[in-house]
Amino acid sequence: MKKFNIRKVLDGLTASSSSAAHSGGSRESDAVQETLQSDHFQLCKTVRHGFPYQPSSMAFDPVQKILAVGTQNGALRLFGRAGVECYCQHESGAAIIQLQFLINEGALVSALADDSIHLWNLRQKIPAILHSLKFSRERITYVHLPFQSKWLYIGTERGNIHIVNVESFTLSGYVIMWNKAIELSTKTHPGPVVHISDHPMDEGKLLIGFECGVVVLWDLKCKKADYRYTYDEAIHSVAWHHEGKQFVCSHSDGSLTTWNVRAPAKAAQIITPHGKQPKDGKKPEPCKPILKVEYKTTRAGEPFMILSGGLSYDTVGRRACLTVMHGKSTTVLEMDYPIVDFLTLCETPYPNDFQEPYAVVVLLEKDLVLIDLGQIGYPIFENPYPLTIHESPVTCCEYFADCPAELIPALYSVGSRQKRQGYSKKEWPISGGNWGQGTQSYPEIIITGHADGTIKFWDASALMLQVLYKLKTAKVFERARGKEEKPSTDIVDEDPFAIQTLSWCPESRMLCVAGVSAHVIVYRFSKQEVTTEVVQLLEVRMQCDFSDVDSPDPGGEQTPTLPTPGAASSPQETELPTQPSTGSNSSDGHRDNIPCLQVRSSPLKQSPGYQVELVIQLVWVSGEPPQQITSLAINSSNGLVVFGNSNGLGVVDYLQKTLLLNMGTSELYSPSDPYQRQPCSPRKARQLSGGISESNEGSNTTEDRCKSPTSGSTSPCNSDDERKQKFIEKVKFKSRRFSKTVANDFAKMSRKISQTSEQKPDLDAKDNSFTRSRSSSVTSIERESREVISAFHFCESFPRKTDSLLSPCLLVGTTQGSVMMVALSLSPGGDSRLQQPVGISSCGTLVKLKGGILTMALLDSTGTLLPPSYEPWYDPNSSDEEKEKEKEKSRRRRPASPPSSQEGQDHQFAVLCSEKQAKVVALPSQTRIHKHNITESSFLLRADVVLMAGENCIACFCANGHIMTLSLPSLRPLLDVNYLPLTDMRIARTFCFSNLGQALYLVSPAEFQRITYSQDTCNNLQEMLSELFTPVETPEAPNRGFFKGLFGGGAQSLDREDLFGETASGKASRSLAQHIPGPGGMEGMKGAASGVVGDLARARIALDERGQKLGELDERTAAMMASADSFSKHAHDMMLKYKDKKWYQL
Repeated sequence: MKKFNIRKVLDGLTASSSSAAHSGGSRESDAVQETLQSDHFQLCKTVRHGFPYQPSSMAFDPVQKILAVGTQNGALRLFGRAGVECYCQHESGAAIIQLQFLINEGALVSALADDSIHLWNLRQKIPAILHSLKFSRERITYVHLPFQSKWLYIGTERGNIHIVNVESFTLSGYVIMWNKAIELSTKTHPGPVVHISDHPMDEGKLLIGFECGVVVLWDLKCKKADYRYTYDEAIHSVAWHHEGKQFVCSHSDGSLTTWNVRAPAKAAQIITPHGKQPKDGKKPEPCKPILKVEYKTTRAGEPFMILSGGLSYDTVGRRACLTVMHGKSTTVLEMDYPIVDFLTLCETPYPNDFQEPYAVVVLLEKDLVLIDLGQIGYPIFENPYPLTIHESPVTCCEYFADCPAELIPALYSVGSRQKRQGYSKKEWPISGGNWGQGTQSYPEIIITGHADGTIKFWDASALMLQVLYKLKTAKVFERARGKEEKPSTDIVDEDPFAIQTLSWCPESRMLCVAGVSAHVIVYRFSKQEVTTEVVQLLEVRMQCDFSDVDSPDPGGEQTPTLPTPGAASSPQETELPTQPSTGSNSSDGHRDNIPCLQVRSSPLKQSPGYQVELVIQLVWVSGEPPQQITSLAINSSNGLVVFGNSNGLGVVDYLQKTLLLNMGTSELYSPSDPYQRQPCSPRKARQLSGGISESNEGSNTTEDRCKSPTSGSTSPCNSDDERKQKFIEKVKFKSRRFSKTVANDFAKMSRKISQTSEQKPDLDAKDNSFTRSRSSSVTSIERESREVISAFHFCESFPRKTDSLLSPCLLVGTTQGSVMMVALSLSPGGDSRLQQPVGISSCGTLVKLKGGILTMALLDSTGTLLPPSYEPWYDPNSSDEEKEKEKEKSRRRRPASPPSSQEGQDHQFAVLCSEKQAKVVALPSQTRIHKHNITESSFLLRADVVLMAGENCIACFCANGHIMTLSLPSLRPLLDVNYLPLTDMRIARTFCFSNLGQALYLVSPAEFQRITYSQDTCNNLQEMLSELFTPVETPEAPNRGFFKGLFGGGAQSLDREDLFGETASGKASRSLAQHIPGPGGMEGMKGAASGVVGDLARARIALDERGQKLGELDERTAAMMASADSFSKHAHDMMLKYKDKKWYQL
């Protein structure tokens, strides 16, 4: 039953009351026809990408070619060919300790750490559990399902083995008790069952391994032990030779013992693969445990013995290894991460035939590796799955749906040159399943920023994910070559190149990224390789005095009053004239005018793809580290980059390579001063050192301005050793510290959430109740409470109420809820744009909202979104003629704009959304048209203006887990679903919306969860998902041969039904396990795939149920016939008894 959402109704009432209160001012928006309704929205998960987080087990179906991976949190991931993936989740969340496929049956058995086993139906696109069995008295340690058998063996911690019918998921009365399996004279418990397998040549024999080192060959028919094999070291795994005459055990001392089945007294061979062999003939030194061994045979050559672990104890710090022993050769393959499990892929599923291994799947803690056993050197296969999301921790991400069609091929063409060499030339062997038949085929791109400074572009179209291109931003900077050269960790983050935020223009392909070391890098896209002799650099000195006047009282709707004159924090006005501005340490030990990272001075070879256009670095100011950048935007049409932090904002012209504006946040509140800025730095590429700050009253000369590390500064304090030493001493003296890349932002968000939960309702009336500085420095309370720039938006609008002509503008949002308008004055395109300065003037506050500003956008008078203008992409390294041709192909300087405003008419709507509320303001009159209070008790983490079903809306993700959408421009609530409580700050950092009802977030350090809030996508989801099960013929069983058939030397079959059925073994104890029917029966099949496989699966279950009902009907009919026969017989007997008697004899 669907829950009634009272919150949605209340929000609707709030919106209607707000709209009614301002009905007089909403006449301008009445003409906008809104077609979006609640019916257009539905929330559901689509697919999960990435590496299974904290893997614990693995299984492979050799016929269907499907790989299953289980995790420690109960997640189940299934992989087929490239693009075929599936995610399932056990409700309990317990770790999956083992997986077993019903080979070529489209089913899977999972055993969990909470002592439950589950049967999954894989014949539908969204797998479901058919049956579950919960053990209550014994703990499960090992499960085994023989090929083409319906009886599942379950070993327990007590040493017993129970048997389950996988068709009905009922326990058999047949139990192998531990005290009957071991020697009667044994006085100690053998320990848990660590291995179960049936004899390859005799299904009536079962090999049982106990942890203590005892192995038992059990006769199922006779219910007794045929042989017992004893070794004085604990057993970890057992593997059969396919002929059934030998088996191998791996032990805790790093040894392998080989046993002949008919000679249990002593092991036929004992070896320690990695142990040192002493000369006196004694036992080798013990090694680490061999956790698993597999023994695979080939027709043409020597068998393979593959094992994990077993290294010598003196190899401290050595990486995990997989050892491949083939004949007399032993190959040790080092892995990047610890080994969780491995499986050998073989040509046949039959255990009694030559195995013919061709590959090894190695499941590592953070990777999945396939090794080719058929080529010399054992190369690995190229992995087609998107499992490298966590190669370096994800620090930010952005999602772009419905991108320009030519983008993905362009990124793929440059990314294909980055691929490694030396992979196996064979096809990826995990090739099962079929792709979905989705109708939605618009291009989708995901961009991820990482802790090591890399940026990855992913193709996310059609519910798939594939890496397109990888950009390494750290190449721009010098790297410390040794530990002694690294700066003190008290100041520099452990990941100094980590990406903090990014801004990307898909049409112009311009990319701008900001890192945690207060640096900004502007990139252009080029298909040609180029070598940059000197990296273009700007150093910016941004500071804000702690005695600055705070922003005016945020209460009310009026424009705030101006701060006192002289309190503005422009860098030149607060800088002491006696302080040197060259990069140095001042006499009192302060580090000043020095960036956190040093740009490389040697030529930089840049491959095709994204190439550095400009590097901007914030420098230390009087011993204070620069504040991390909190917001960033780039506009290719204007050639501008704008960035902001807790000190203010900076505007850089990346075409002229000059700093246009360096302004404190409080200065933006002054509408009277136009703040006309002129570029100060020369336009020559090698003379950028002077372009760091604005011109002032003349207190600083050109020589006194900040210089870049590449500008050839001759200051004696700039020598590396001296500067480093003074810097470290100063760091220790001041005890300043940069926060960690991710942990600090998490801490601030945690404080925000805790304050939200403790906040009294009467404090919510203030607009700045829940605002916090997003500055990364936590060295002072003052810094944490300062107003921080939180959002930017380039647009073409009316900067002032009196304006009637459109002009380029910049909207600036802060954490105190203020939205300011900044007017831009640019020269027309061409050479004049590169020579004439850009004018900038602050126009004061546009509107005030509760909470920090999250997103801003403009609509025209018809409600259509007005995207920022852009310049079409051209290759900067091509010839001038080619550039002009590329520009003419897709020339679009600015978007279609409304006509000039006439007196008393508004032609635009500004959409503004903060952590608490949303407002729509008409321009140029700047009158508020609509207002909606989104949340009172919580706050928004992400809000985006997105395109949905041909119209625009605001999509919001709240900290209390709600996902909401609001119509535009009326701000009607259309969707409000309690989807995901914020249990992990990773979600808050990475959640993002995109057009056409798409969204994603990082659900674990290694996995993306994609969701949709579109009704159409939810309806078509079954068709879009891939199919796991495909009808495949099971390979023929191996031929026994004439003589083996004649003399009985081949494999012997066993009718397990006679042994384990209820008639032979009786009923199992009801208290031992509880059967739980799963949702994957006929009810679960209603949502199965609509294709042939889904129809077959539904038909099969329906036939099973029909057959069951017919069987019951037959039984009832037979019972009625028996009853009728009995009645007829009794009636006949009565007739004979009284046939010859008179009436008076009765």
